[in-house]
Formats: sequence, C-alpha cells, structure tokens
Amino acid sequence: MLGSLAAASVATGCTTTAQTSRPDPRGRPNILWLVSEDNNPFIGAYGDPIAHTPHIDTLARRGLLYRKIYANAPVCAPARFCLLTGIYPESNAPANHMRADASLPDFLKTYPQLMRAAGYYCTNNEKTDYNAVVNPTSIWDESSVKAHYRNRPENTPFMAVFNFETTHESRLFGITEGKVKPEQVRVPPYLPDSPAVRQDFASYYNLMERMDAQVGEKLAELEDAGLADDTIIFYFSDNGGCMPRSKRHCHEEGLRCALVVHVPDKWADYAPAAMGGEIAAPVSFIDFVPTLLSIAGIPQPATMPGTAFLGRKIARPKAYAFGMRNRMDERYDFVRTVADGHYRYIRNYMPHRPMGQVNAFPMMLRSYQDWYRRYAAGELNAVQSRFFEPRPYEELYDLEADPDQLQNLAADPKQSRRLSALRTALDQHMLDINDNGFIPEGSPLEGYEASRQPHAYPLADIMALAAQAATGGPSALPDLTRALTHDNEVMRYWAATGLLIRKAQAAPARETLLSASKRETSAQVRVVMAEALTHLSEGEQAKQIFAELLAANPPEMVALQTLNALTYIEPVYRPMDMLARWKTDPGYVGRATRYLTRVSEGTYDPSVSLLPPRGV
Repeated sequence: MLGSLAAASVATGCTTTAQTSRPDPRGRPNILWLVSEDNNPFIGAYGDPIAHTPHIDTLARRGLLYRKIYANAPVCAPARFCLLTGIYPESNAPANHMRADASLPDFLKTYPQLMRAAGYYCTNNEKTDYNAVVNPTSIWDESSVKAHYRNRPENTPFMAVFNFETTHESRLFGITEGKVKPEQVRVPPYLPDSPAVRQDFASYYNLMERMDAQVGEKLAELEDAGLADDTIIFYFSDNGGCMPRSKRHCHEEGLRCALVVHVPDKWADYAPAAMGGEIAAPVSFIDFVPTLLSIAGIPQPATMPGTAFLGRKIARPKAYAFGMRNRMDERYDFVRTVADGHYRYIRNYMPHRPMGQVNAFPMMLRSYQDWYRRYAAGELNAVQSRFFEPRPYEELYDLEADPDQLQNLAADPKQSRRLSALRTALDQHMLDINDNGFIPEGSPLEGYEASRQPHAYPLADIMALAAQAATGGPSALPDLTRALTHDNEVMRYWAATGLLIRKAQAAPARETLLSASKRETSAQVRVVMAEALTHLSEGEQAKQIFAELLAANPPEMVALQTLNALTYIEPVYRPMDMLARWKTDPGYVGRATRYLTRVSEGTYDPSVSLLPPRGV
C-alpha cells in the first residue's frame, strides 16, 4: 500500500537492469499519469520553503523524486507532441511550433496505439493539445472528461492519464488567494520587485496547493479501488512554469518540470533505485514513451530516440537534456539549448529579436504588463531590461552558482572547454534528429518524411550557414551573399536572415539582395529579404514586396511572418491599409495585426487585451 512504504537512501543516478522481452510471470503493472500544467517544482519535496503540497511531498517520500527533469519544449503543445509520439517535435515540423497541425507518417504510432495493441486499456482525461493531426477517439479507448480506468474490461491492465488544468497560465489572469501572501515570495532579480509580480507569484503558489489536493484525490481513489499495489504512478508537470521568462522560454524556468514516481513493492525491480530516493541525472520527456514501453514489455520502435528510465530495459543515465523554441503563438523565434544539470547552453539563431516579443496570451498576466510598462518607462536596471533587448548568439550559465541565469559565461576563457563540449553535443543532437527548425513554417520541406528526402534538406550545410548568419559581423558576408542564389530555399532563407541581422553592415550585399528579391519564388524567403532591404535604403522596394505578399491572400503562416517583419521596421514602410481584414481575426494573425495597428497608432497599452474581441 502507498502508506506503508518506508523511506530509502538517496540515489544519484540510474542503473541498468536485465533486458528481456519475455512475458513477466507477474503480469503487467497498471500505469497512472497525473499531469499538472505549467509549473516548475514549486513543491515542498523539491525544497521550496513556502509551498503547500502535502500530497506530492508524501508521494515523493515514498517514491522517487527526479531532480533534473526537463520538457523538450517550454510550452504545452510541442511538449505534448513529444510525450505522445516519443519523437522530438522539431523532427516533424510544424510540430515544433506553438500551435500547429503536424502530420504523422503511418509508421509513427502514438504510445496509446502501441499499448492498446499490447492489451492495455488506455484512457485520457481530458486534455489533448497534441500539435498533430491526431483523432483522440481513434488512439484512446476513452478520451473525455469521463474517461477512467474503472471502465476497463475485467483483468485488463490500464494506462490512465488525468490532466489537471488548475495551474494553467490562464488561471493567473485573476488573483487566487490562499496561504501564500505576496510578501512571502522571492522575486528573481531579472524581474522588477513590484506588487503585480509578487501577487502573481503568490497566486501561483496558491494554485499549486489546489492542484496538489487534486493529486491527493486521485491517489486516494486508486487506494480505495485496491489498485495501488499493482500501479506505477507518475506525477509530473507538462512544461516549465508560467511566470514571466518561464513558459515559452528556454531557461530553466521554462523547461524544468517536476517528476515523482512511485513503484509498488511487487514491481520494485522496475525501478532504478529504492523508493524514498532521488535521481540526479537529467531525464527529459523524450524518455517517457520508451519508459512506458519498457514497463509494459513492448519493443521500442527504432524511430524513438529516447531511453527508458523505468521498467525492464532501464538505460544508463544520460549526460544531457535538449530543448527548443520556435514560433510561440504569433511570434517567431529560433532557440536551441542543452543542459547537463549543472550548466545550460543556449543558442539564439534569431538574436536580432528580443526574448520578450509582445505575445498576446502571456501579456494577460499583470506581472508581464507591469514588466513591459516599467521597461517602456526606463525604470528597469540592465538585468531586468535584458528580456526586451536583442540577445547574444550564445549563452552559458552555471545553474548551481547562478540559478537565475543572470551571468552569461559564454565569453569566459575559463569556460571554453565546457562551451565547446556543449556546442558539439547540441550540434550532433540536431543532426541526429534531423532538426526541422531551420525550415520556414509553411514550406513544403516541413515534416518527418519530406525533410528526409535525398538532397531536400542538407542540414549540415544549413546549420553551418545559419551559424554564420546568427553570429553577426562582416566576415561571413561573402558566404551569405553567395547563398542568396542557392537552389535550396532554406539556404536562401538563412542567407537573407544573416543580412537582416547585420542591418546596415550588409550594405556590400545590397545589389545582390535587391536582385534576388525580385526573382525569389518562396514567399517566406521574400519576407526576410524585404525586411533586410529596409535597413539598406530600399524601404520602398521592401514595402512593395510586403504589399504584394499581403494582397495575394497569403496562407496564414506567410501572413503571420509578414506581420512579424512589419513589427520591426520603420512605420513608413508598413502597408497598414492592407491589414483591415485581419483586425477582428480570432487567430494568431489577428493578434499580430491588432498589436501592430496599436503600436503604429501609438495607442498600445499592455493592459488592453490583444486576444479576439468577444463574440468573434
């Protein structure tokens, strides 16, 4: 029983068990996933002194607490794609974007499909948000607010998922009173220490307490059903937190989650350590599906790059956890990151864009509104202002000495070997998974199969050019200029991006860029070329290109890319008269249009929502 397990010594990593595909004479354990939304480990068991999470704390004392558990994306939809499929979202564009409808090849099966084929009864209650063209009713036995393992046939093992939306970012649009008060919270130095920020942190803690009670209810329900001795329990969060500079961002706050696992005595050999311990080695969401298959005794498909951390085939501890960021709602970006638990390396492929691009949904938080207002008023210090300013290409942080990630060590000569090792690890990872992130959204090259066609997506060459593009400076201008006429549209896209990043320093490439923009066939590449031209005394030509793109009834993502470019150029070159059709659009294009219109008119107020008007 859950209440009778004794504490155990602390473990520092995983061990390897015997690998077997033979049926286990004990049968197969049930599996219960309890999933909360948008939260870092603001949990007592993780050492948070003001958290009120007694049920998760008790589960941790009687189970395994994973110290370094990471989502592979800092936002729900791409993260949940990974959890569903066991492949990285950036291997299957547009799943790397928030939100999208990625297509899955027929040979890529989701874990409920694999587990149902092996005899498990699989239920999901209720959130999906898989970022893929997947019909939940076709992959689950049940997927609804009523879905429950109690509905399974007799003597059938179950895999049951319960999602708690109590801590979702949207719950911070209001104030949640509770035990934690604003004066008790710690405000990280990158945020202003203001009443609005403190109130959102306090509300967040109070929502965590409510969510913890829901976890307790599900644990009691399992116990009352007499199933605790036969069920392996996972509690985890679906991405990092939702306070400012958390969700959507590739710092620890955006990617670090909570994970507590309880393995009953009957299945003790399926655990890497005794209950009551801790696991310090990095584990990430890419490992969750292989772990389910390992527990269930199902062979792992070769397409899945993760490794099991529980079950019959526990792998060696991993050295690294990888993360990513591409489009977040209506804003485009491109970040890749790797962490070893002690250091985090971040690579910004679009350093000319600030981390803090205005995004309608998080801007509903009073803390974000306050942060933006104070920046606009010049009231922030350099550390607090950094969020709204252009970024370096590379960042490196010591997570133990600098948990708030304030001191970038990338230029520190003492860190050169570590920086080189993390660079190499990230480069190899991106090649291994065929990272689709360099492909502009909406291109026919996107997708697991399309991007793997011979010669379609020369990733090593693209990565080399994108690195030249993003590092800035004049030395790469000849290579970038030549690549403007490359026969691959992704190469042309990154050549244009490199010129855009250099702004006026790209003047030697002006005539080549102007000529290339007139014969370019890819709308996505034309957007970047036009924005680059605005910095090279060719604003009128750029405005004409933007107008042509918008007049052509463009696909949603081309319109969105155009609106993003218009946001960052001189107002005189914006064809504002062409935006009226999108002012009430309920989607991302509408959000971007409303922001651009208000900024252009000088009426933008962060406290006035950019979300769709009521009734739209």
